[in-house]
Amino acid sequence: CLRDTGAAVLHSAGLRSRGAAAVRGPLSEPGAAVEVAGLRQDEAGEVAVLELRGRLRAGSRYVLQLGFQGRLEEDLDGLFFTRYTDRGRSSMLIASQMEPTYARRVYPCFDEPAMKATFNIRIIHDPSYVALSNMPAIDLSEVKDENGSLWTVTTFNTSLKMSTYLTAFVICDFDYVTRTERGNEIRIWARKEAIKNGYLDYALNITGPIFSFLEDILSVSYPLPKTDLVALPDFGAGGMENWGLMIFQEASLMNLPSDEFTSRKAMIALIVSHELGHQACEWFGNLVTMNWWNDLWLNEGLASYFEYLGATFVEPKLSLDKIFYAHVVQPVLREDSEIARSLSESEDRIKGSFSLMSLFDNITYSKGASITWMLSGFLTEKLFIRALTSYLKEFSFSNANQDDLWTHIQMVIDAQDEVQLPAPVKQIMDSWTCQNGFPVLTLNLTTGTVRQEQFLNKNNRKSTDSYNNTWIIPISWMRNGSSQPLTWLDKSSKMFPEMQVSESDYDWILLNVNLSGYYRVNYDQLNLKRLARLLENDPKAIPAVSRFQLIDDVFALTDFGYVPIETALELTKYLAREDELFIWNVVLLNLIPDNLESILKNHEVYPLLKKYLLKRMLPIYHYYAGFIRQNVDALEDDYFAQVYLEKLMATACWLGLQDCLDLSSELFTKWRDNPEYKIPFLIRRTVCCYGVALGSDKEWNFVWEMYNHTNSVEEDEDVLLYAMSCAKESWLLHRYLRYGLSDTLFSSNYTSVIISHVVTKDIGHRIAWEFVTENWTLLSQGYGHELLHDVLKVMGRFVKTDVQIQELQVFYNATLEEDEREAITMLLESAKLQNIERRKLLIKVASWLEKNVND
Repeated sequence: CLRDTGAAVLHSAGLRSRGAAAVRGPLSEPGAAVEVAGLRQDEAGEVAVLELRGRLRAGSRYVLQLGFQGRLEEDLDGLFFTRYTDRGRSSMLIASQMEPTYARRVYPCFDEPAMKATFNIRIIHDPSYVALSNMPAIDLSEVKDENGSLWTVTTFNTSLKMSTYLTAFVICDFDYVTRTERGNEIRIWARKEAIKNGYLDYALNITGPIFSFLEDILSVSYPLPKTDLVALPDFGAGGMENWGLMIFQEASLMNLPSDEFTSRKAMIALIVSHELGHQACEWFGNLVTMNWWNDLWLNEGLASYFEYLGATFVEPKLSLDKIFYAHVVQPVLREDSEIARSLSESEDRIKGSFSLMSLFDNITYSKGASITWMLSGFLTEKLFIRALTSYLKEFSFSNANQDDLWTHIQMVIDAQDEVQLPAPVKQIMDSWTCQNGFPVLTLNLTTGTVRQEQFLNKNNRKSTDSYNNTWIIPISWMRNGSSQPLTWLDKSSKMFPEMQVSESDYDWILLNVNLSGYYRVNYDQLNLKRLARLLENDPKAIPAVSRFQLIDDVFALTDFGYVPIETALELTKYLAREDELFIWNVVLLNLIPDNLESILKNHEVYPLLKKYLLKRMLPIYHYYAGFIRQNVDALEDDYFAQVYLEKLMATACWLGLQDCLDLSSELFTKWRDNPEYKIPFLIRRTVCCYGVALGSDKEWNFVWEMYNHTNSVEEDEDVLLYAMSCAKESWLLHRYLRYGLSDTLFSSNYTSVIISHVVTKDIGHRIAWEFVTENWTLLSQGYGHELLHDVLKVMGRFVKTDVQIQELQVFYNATLEEDEREAITMLLESAKLQNIERRKLLIKVASWLEKNVND
C-alpha cells in the first residue's frame, strides 16, 4: 500500500464476484486482517472497488483474495471460445487476447502496462484437452468434482515480471510439431489435420533461425525455456506476442508443402518475425514495455522494422528494400497526410479504451517502422543496433518511453566521431514523432534552394490556414548518378551551393535516394524535364526504388494540387523500358484505380489510354505471358509477380489487349475441359473473370457448378464469386443476384458480397441498384442498413447531377431514419463534387494523351 486508504480499486469488467473477498495483513503482524465491507462493480469505469471497514496503511504489505466468475463468449476478446472442424468432426477450443485492455475481463487486476508482476497460473480442464500458458507446465494432477467426474489440473511455473496484457491461456485438442533451438523448445500447435499434412513445417523451420538471428544482432538471450506458437482457426489479430505463448490466425502460419511460391512464405516469415521481434526481448514489447499505450509505436514500429530484417534473413531471395517501400512506406505516406494524429500522442488525448483500440493502426505500425528505418539509415545500422543493445540492458523487465531511447542513442553518438548530427537526437526525432503528418521538400535547381512545408491537400485548404511545422530532415542525394554525402535541412529553407546545376541537360539531381527519409520531394520543372529525359534514355541510371518513389511522389503531388497532372504524365513516357512490376503497379494504381474502372471505360479517355498504355505495357506483358504459357513455376521466387502480376494482367485485358483475352480464354477452356487443371494462381482471378466475360451462359454455369462443388479454401470461393459478376449479359447478372438471395444456395453472408461485386461492373451498377430497391424488405432484414450504405457509396461514383442524386434520394428517404438520410445525402453530395472534379481532370488527361499518344 502506497497511501493510507479505506478502499482498494482494481480493474474489472464484465466479472461477477463469487464467494467472500478477504484482505490479510499487514503481513508484519501474523494473523492480522482487514474486514471487507463490500465489493462494488463500476461497469462504466471498468473497475471493482473493495470497500473496507478498516484502513490499509501506507508502507505495509497485504494479500487480497477474490473469487470471481465471467462468461465465455465467442467474441475473440478476453477469454473466448471458438468452434471449428478438424478431420470432419466439429470441435471447440478456448483461447485469450488481452491486448490492450481485455485482461480485466478475465480476472480482476491492475491492467496497466507499467504495472508488471509475476503470475502463478493453474488451469483445471477436461482431461482430453491440453492447457497452455506463458510458462512451461510443471505439474499435472487429477481432481474429482462433486459429481465424481475427473478433471486435469495443469500448474505452470511462475512467470517472469510482465504486464497483464501479455498473459495468455489456451485450452485445446491440437497436435504440435517441435524443434529445439539453443535450448529453447519451440512448439507450433494447430488442428490435427493441418499438422499431419505438414502445413506448419515451414513456420517451424524459420522460427528458430529468426530467433537466433534477433538474439545475435541485439546480443541478448531469450529469457524463457520454451516458446509455443498456436494457430487458431479464428482470431481477431494476425498475431499476438504473448510472452512464451504466441497466438496467430491459422492463415498467417500455414503453407501447403506443395506451394513453392515465395509470396505465402514471405507473409508467414513477416508475421512470425514481427511477433518474435517482440519476444526475443527486443526493447519493444515484452522485456521493455512502453510506459503507457501512447508510446505503442515504440513497440510496434520497432517490431515492424525487425520483421523485415528477420524475414529477409530466412528468405534471402526477397528484395527487402523494394518490399519495405511498396508495402510499408508508400501506403502509409498516402494515409498519413489525411490523419490528424502524431505517432506519440499525449496521454490526455487518449482517454478510454475506445481510442486506445484506434492506436493499433497503420500510423503506429507502418509510420513507426518507416521512421525507425530512417533513423537506422542516418545513424548507420551499426550504431543503431549498438544503442538498442545498451537500452535493452538498462530497461529489461521494466518500462521506458521514447525519450529513454533517444538518450541511449545520444550516448552512442557522443562516444564516436564518424557520424555527425545537426541537433540532439531527441530534437530530431521529436520532430517526426510528435508532429502530425510529414514534410514535402521543394528543390530549385537554379539557386540550389531546398525548402520544406507540411504535405497537405491544397485543394481543400483555405489560403488563410498556416501550418508552420518544421522537421529536421536527413537528405540522401545523388547528382548525375553518383551518390553524395548525406546532408540535413534543419530549418524551413536553406541554400545548398552543391545542388546548383549547370546548363547541361545531363546535369540532374535526385533527393531522398531510395526513399530513405519519410517525406516526399517536389522538383522544379527544369529537373523534372531532365529526369524524364534520363528515364527515356537510361532508366537504370536511377535506382529502382527511386523510380518507384519519383512516380508515386509526382502523382501524390498532383492529387494534392502541388503540380499539374501533365507533369505526372510526362514521367510515364519511358515505361516501355520499365521492367519492374512493383513500379508498374504504382503507375496502374494511379492511372486506373480499381474503383474507377467502370467510369473510365465509359469515358472518351478510354481509347486514348488504351493506345498509350498498351504500347508501353507490351514488353513487360509478353515477358510474363511467356512464363505463364510455358513455365509458370519459374516465377516461384519472383515475389512481385505473385503480388502484382494480377493487376498488370487484369489491366491488359481491361484495355482489350487481344493476346491477354486469348490467354484467358485458352486457360479457362483448359480448366473447363478438365476441372483437375489448375489455372496459375498468380492470375486466376483475371482468367476466371475474362473466361466468363468472353463466354456465354455455358461458361457462367460451369463456374457456378465449380463454386457449388468446391470444398476448397476461401480464396478459391472468392475468385469464383467475383468471376460470376463479370458476365457481360444482363440476364446472367439478374439471375446471379437472384441466386444470391436464396438461402438454400448461399449462406446469407454471401449475398452482400455478390451485390458488391456486381455493383462495381460497368453494366452491373444499374442492375444491382434495381435489385436492391426491389428486394429491399428482404435484404434489410438480413443486412440492415450497412448494405445499402455500401451500395450507395458505389452508386455515388456515377452521380454527376442533382437529378441523379434525387433519384437515389427518393428511395432512401422512404427506407432510412432521418439521421442516416442526412449522412447519405452528404456522402452523395461530396461524391458529386468529386465526380465533377474528376471529369475536369479526365479532360486534361485526354487532351495530354491526344498530343502524346503517338510518341
